[in-house]
Parts: sequence; C-alpha cells; structure tokens
Amino acid sequence: MAQPLTFDGGKKINGRKRHILVDTIGLLLLVVVHSAAIQDRDGARLVLAKVRERFTRLRLIWADSAYGGQLVEWVKEQVRCVLEIIRRREEVAGFEVLPRRWVVERSLAWISRCRRLSKDYEARTESSEAYVYLAMIHLMLKRLKPTTSG
Repeated sequence: MAQPLTFDGGKKINGRKRHILVDTIGLLLLVVVHSAAIQDRDGARLVLAKVRERFTRLRLIWADSAYGGQLVEWVKEQVRCVLEIIRRREEVAGFEVLPRRWVVERSLAWISRCRRLSKDYEARTESSEAYVYLAMIHLMLKRLKPTTSG
C-alpha cells in the first residue's frame, strides 16, 4: 500500500526524508526513510535504535546541529555511544565546510546521482531504503573494479 506524502514545515519539503549513517570515509552503514512530517531528531532515533544491535564497536557518532538537544542524552543512555554535534562557527557568515559533516553530504550526493534516487519515485519507504543500499553497493563495486575505457 502506498504511503501518503507529507509536509515538513521547517524544511518546506513534501515527501520523505532520508537519514543515513556512514563511516568516516562515507560508506553507508544504515539508512532509514520516513515521512517528512517526522522531525529530524525523531528520525535519527529510528536510525540510532538499529545501531546498538548491529554495530557493537561504535563509540562516537558525529551529527549536525539539527540532531542536538535531548537526543544527545538519549543516544548516551540507549545506544551507549557519544553523539557529538558539529556546529557552525557563529563568526562565519554564509557557507562553511564543516569538519565531518561534509562526509555525509558527499555520500548523499553519491547516491543521488542514481536516477531512481534523484526524486522520490517509490510508493513504500522500504523500497526507497532498498534502492539507497543498491546505489551504494553499485558505487562500491565500481570502485573495486573500475571499468577501463579505450
């Protein structure tokens, strides 16, 4: 059954949100796709709830300021990891590349190069998640065995 598209008033988007967890070089560990009506902090809980059972050696998670607040304590108690928030410097006006944050943005850019993921075509969130995993698998395979032109 198709899930209705919803609206996020803060980001002013219709549809769905993708929350990803990547390693330090940007390879995908987990993805959760959900309604845009769910706040980022609540969406992060959906991802991080899976971390404890799958990645027992994980001790530190970097995130942007949208994931601050009570989520930091929740992660400490429930996931038994440290959630470190990477904040913008207040004295910098405009765009600034944030340490560690760019790794996630680059990973999102990698997967969005796949035509199927450039827009939200899927009827179910599970299908969207599966296509994100497929896109990252495709990317990793291409890096393991690059094609030679010529």
